[in-house]
Amino acid sequence: GQWKDGDPDVLIVVDAGYDVPRLAFLLKDLPVQVLGRMRSDRVLRRTVPPRMQGSRGRPPRHGGEFVFGDPTTWNTPDTQTVTGTRLYGTATARAWDRLHPRLTHRSAWTAQLGSLPVIEGTVIRLQVEHLPSGATPKPVWLWWSGTDATATQVDLLWQAFLRRFDIEHTFRLFKQTLGWTCPRIRTPEAADRWTWLILAVFAQLRLARPLAADLRRPWEKPNPPDRLTPARVRRDFRHLRPKAACPAGAPKSSHPGPGRPPGRKNTRPTPRHDVHTASKTDPPKRRTKKPTTPRPRRTG
Repeated sequence: GQWKDGDPDVLIVVDAGYDVPRLAFLLKDLPVQVLGRMRSDRVLRRTVPPRMQGSRGRPPRHGGEFVFGDPTTWNTPDTQTVTGTRLYGTATARAWDRLHPRLTHRSAWTAQLGSLPVIEGTVIRLQVEHLPSGATPKPVWLWWSGTDATATQVDLLWQAFLRRFDIEHTFRLFKQTLGWTCPRIRTPEAADRWTWLILAVFAQLRLARPLAADLRRPWEKPNPPDRLTPARVRRDFRHLRPKAACPAGAPKSSHPGPGRPPGRKNTRPTPRHDVHTASKTDPPKRRTKKPTTPRPRRTG
């Protein structure tokens, strides 16, 4: 209910483990655009060229091949941009419009009756100058469910895909370091409260970044004080806590409440939850010995 008429389409960014054309086909009735990475060994098809007058036979459904690993099949890109970045150096993006995969009646399309659809999109090849880790950069192939992409849209798409890594690392920090999924919460309201507490903790770690020391591991590279990650700030947070002032006031004396009026019965029984533990009063299992046959005695 958050999306309204006139708002831009929702952009869903996924990695190569997802079937991006399949997602675009299933979500075609919604204001959604899908952007995902494809393997570098994929082969897509171009749009069928217009038929010449007087041609006979069944019209083809697929055009020429576009092989990711064969530059001779690429031809001239429809859009090309060159952008300077801080982490990756010069980023060159080239886009080819209206490319689609040739579908078959296998995997997710087994139950599809009749002819399979032609799902056209835009292919973007991103090549960066270097990586922050120093490894050899490889080109990244992206497939977007939209068509007729402009230079501004191409830059926005590949930047959104790179931004996905930051979002995934943030969720990993929530789960592995801050314990987002550790408690066994029983109600959705409690889950919402716990999520807001995790967000508050994350905000504290970001605000305390200039005050924390870089307690790095031997294999980690040193970072400037204003570029510490939340995980490194958390290592030194125990040294910052005694220095911070407590915003809460001193506790005030209070008296117990009046309680339930005399003569009124308790209409709210105590909730009892199953703790899934074995009872100690269960009788132990008896072990039965197998009957043994007596050996014959030797005589003489």
